[in-house]
Amino acid sequence: MKHFLNLKDIPANDLRKIVLDAKKRKQKRKNFHTLDVDKDSPLKGKLLVQMFEKSSLRTRLSFYLAIKQLGGEALTLRPDELHLTKGGESLADTAKILSTYGNGFMLRTDNDKKLEEFSKHLTIPIINGLSPLSHPTQVLSDIFTVEEIKKKPISKLNICWIGDSNNVLNSLIAASVKFSFNLNIGCPKNYEPKKFVIDWVKKNKRKINIFNDAKNAALNADVIFADKVMSLNDKVNKIKKSRDFKNFQINSKLMSIAKKDAIFLHCLPRGSEVSDNVFLGKQSKVWQQALNRVYVQKSILLYCFEKLR
Repeated sequence: MKHFLNLKDIPANDLRKIVLDAKKRKQKRKNFHTLDVDKDSPLKGKLLVQMFEKSSLRTRLSFYLAIKQLGGEALTLRPDELHLTKGGESLADTAKILSTYGNGFMLRTDNDKKLEEFSKHLTIPIINGLSPLSHPTQVLSDIFTVEEIKKKPISKLNICWIGDSNNVLNSLIAASVKFSFNLNIGCPKNYEPKKFVIDWVKKNKRKINIFNDAKNAALNADVIFADKVMSLNDKVNKIKKSRDFKNFQINSKLMSIAKKDAIFLHCLPRGSEVSDNVFLGKQSKVWQQALNRVYVQKSILLYCFEKLR
């Protein structure tokens, strides 16, 4: 079995295999209905247990469909239903039960240490469905989407991120090292990536380009990424943060600085960081991006179950 916790800890060759497998599986799904099982049904009889400590729409749906299309089943647990949060049951004992009943565990958590602890005690694979420090399944799916649309390896493209330095950006930075692509980051001065993230990039002899000006970051970009800047759970001065990001909205003027055939991607939900005419415009590929998560989650599951061809 293999865990899927963070892109930086997974060999580049394995990440590439996942993307290639997802491409093959998507091609084979033509004329299939949503709940039709893949012909090879590689995970028949397997149970994926999902638990969400934070709200989820795309991750929840995509993993549910992924395991179903592979021939398995999914069970979703709520944290408030478990003794782990209310009854004082230890994480180690909870992991033992999960390993006894399930074949895989997908966790969306508000605590990275919890992911690490579960990985130590589980005897089944664990997948990070989002944590405060990373969102690996989202970004690997985004790599797939970029290459599908651009029809070339992402290493030959200029990638741009405009916005806050958050968990999605951390994973995109890790991906820039693993897939060897050029990454420009546009953000206000006090919202740059953390030092430990930049140090890891340097340790791996790669470089990311940080600009405190959105226009310089977007210049000649093939892809512009964004995420919601103002989260409901942000424990910050929202008026100040909104003011700080005033000049970092992705609008038609900013997109015009990128290449003519540049695309816009956003992991959703959206906020004021992108204008309606960009989000709903021809350059936006957000719905294709969201759907592709199903195909990549399938290949991630196969990787974890060591059934990737």
